[in-house]
Amino acid sequence: MPSAHVDTFARDRLPPPALMPEFVFELPELQFPAQLNCAWELLDRHVAEGRGERVCIRAPGLIWTYRDLQEQANRIAHVLVRELGLVPGNRVLLRAPNNPMLAACWFAVIKAGGIAVTTMPLLRAKELKAVLDIAQCSHALCDRSLAQELEAAAQACPQLHHRCYFNGHGPQGLEHAMQQQSARFANVDTAADDTCMLAFTSGTTGVPKATMHFHRDVLAVCRCWPAHLLRAQPDDVFIGSPPLAFTFGLGGLLLFPLSIGASTVLLEKAAPTQLLEGIRDFKATVLFTAPTSYRAMVAHGAALHGSALRKCVSAGEALPASTREQWREATGLEIIDGIGTTELLHIFISADEAHARPGATGTVVPGYRAEVVDDEDHPLPPGSIGRLRVKGPTGCRYLADERQAGYVRQGWNYTGDAYSMDADGYFRFHARTDDLIVSAGYNIAAPEVEEALLQHPAVAECGVVGVPDTERGQLVKAFVVLRPGHQGDAAMVRALQDFVKRAIAPYKYPRAIAFLEALPRTATGKLQRFRLKVE
Repeated sequence: MPSAHVDTFARDRLPPPALMPEFVFELPELQFPAQLNCAWELLDRHVAEGRGERVCIRAPGLIWTYRDLQEQANRIAHVLVRELGLVPGNRVLLRAPNNPMLAACWFAVIKAGGIAVTTMPLLRAKELKAVLDIAQCSHALCDRSLAQELEAAAQACPQLHHRCYFNGHGPQGLEHAMQQQSARFANVDTAADDTCMLAFTSGTTGVPKATMHFHRDVLAVCRCWPAHLLRAQPDDVFIGSPPLAFTFGLGGLLLFPLSIGASTVLLEKAAPTQLLEGIRDFKATVLFTAPTSYRAMVAHGAALHGSALRKCVSAGEALPASTREQWREATGLEIIDGIGTTELLHIFISADEAHARPGATGTVVPGYRAEVVDDEDHPLPPGSIGRLRVKGPTGCRYLADERQAGYVRQGWNYTGDAYSMDADGYFRFHARTDDLIVSAGYNIAAPEVEEALLQHPAVAECGVVGVPDTERGQLVKAFVVLRPGHQGDAAMVRALQDFVKRAIAPYKYPRAIAFLEALPRTATGKLQRFRLKVE
C-alpha cells in the first residue's frame, strides 16, 4: 500500500537502501498486511471484540477501561486534526511524566496518522530544542507541569506551530478542547511501513539521534520477546519505573500489556520506595525496572513475599549476577534479564525464569538472529569476546543521520556492545565498545556533559568518562582542569554538579569529580579517554 502520509518528511529521510538493515520475518506471527495502523491492534480491537470494559490503565485515584482510553484518544485525535490542523506524517512532541493522559496522547497521534515523538520529562530547553529541530515537530502536547522548559525551547523553534497543555485548568487546556469533540474517530489507513514514532537516543558525540519505527515494528516487538519469554496473561497488572519516552518503558508499560488485553499502572514518580508502594497498592504482577532499582529494593524484599508480584524484568543496563542472586534470595523471584536498544525498539536477547543463568543475558529471542564477531566481521568461536550484531523484524533507521553507516553494516545492526557467546548459545555482556555511559539505565553521552561543564567560568578543560560502580553499573565521572584562582575543593564539586543539573537533564550530572593539572592528550591534541578511565 502507498504511504498515507501527506507530510512526507519521515519517508524522505529514511536511510538509503544500501544502509538499511536486513529485516527478517520468519515467524508466522510476523507476517503483516501492507495496510496497518497499530492503534487498532493494541487498543480498538479490544473494544470491537467486546473487551471494552476491561481495566486498561490504573493510576493513583484513577482507573480507565479500554473504552475509556479509546474515547480519550479519539477526542484528542479530533483536536489534533480539526483544531490544530494535523495532517498524516506531522511530528508531535509528547512531554509528560508517566500518566494516563500521556498514553491517550500517544494513541491519538498514532490514530491520526501522525508521528509520536515522546521525550524524557527531565529534558531541559536546550535538549528539547535539539529534538524539535531534528524531528521538525509542528505540534506539541505537554503536561502543564512541564510547560516551562518547552516554552523556553519553543522560542527558538519557529516550526513548532501548535502547543497544547493537559492536566491543567482553564479554557485553553487540552481537556476543554476534548469536550467539544466526538468519542468516535476513524483511524487513518496507514501503511505498515509508515513511520509512527521517533525515539531519540544519545549519541557518543552528544548529538541525539532519531530512530524511526514503523507501525509494523510496534507490533513486531509485541510478538517476539513478550510472547515467547515473558508470557504474561490478560489478568496481569504491569508496573515499572522507565519513562514511556524510553522504548523499554513504552514496551513494558504500554505496548505489551495492551497487546494482550492486560492492565498497566502508570506512576508519575517511580523511585524504589514508590515502586514498592505501587506493587502493594495496585496488586501488580509484572515489574519492569533497571538493575539499580532492584538493588535498592532488595532490603525490602520481605515485603514482596506473598504479594501478587510474579514476574520481574530487567533491562537498560547489564544485570550483575550478584543483583540477580540477592533479589532471588530476598523475594523468591527470578529476574528475567534482557538487552534491547532504542534502534531495534526492544529486547532481542533474553532468558525466561526457568533458563536464567548468573552473569548471562540469555539467548537470542525468537524472531531475531545474533552473532559475536571480530573487527573484520567474522563470527567468533564460543567464549571469544567480540562485537555484538543483530538482525530481525526490527532494525536501525536513523533519520537523515550519517551515523547510520556506523550502526548498520552488511545488513546487520551493530549495537556497540562487547559480548561473548558460550557453547549453549548464552550471551554474556563485557563492556561497551564506544564512549556511551550507561548509568542506572540511562544512556549519557560524555561530550554533552563536558559541554555543560565548560560553560562554568571556573572550568578551563574537562573530560568525562564512565567508571564502574556496583550500584549504578557506571558512574559519570568528570576530570576538570580549573582556571587560575579557583580551588578544587568540596565546595567546587558541589557548585559544578549543581551547575550541570541546571544546564542539562539532572540524571546526566557527574556524580564524581576529580581535579587535574592537565588532561591526557595525544600529540594531535585529542583527549585520551581511556587514560582517564584508569585514573
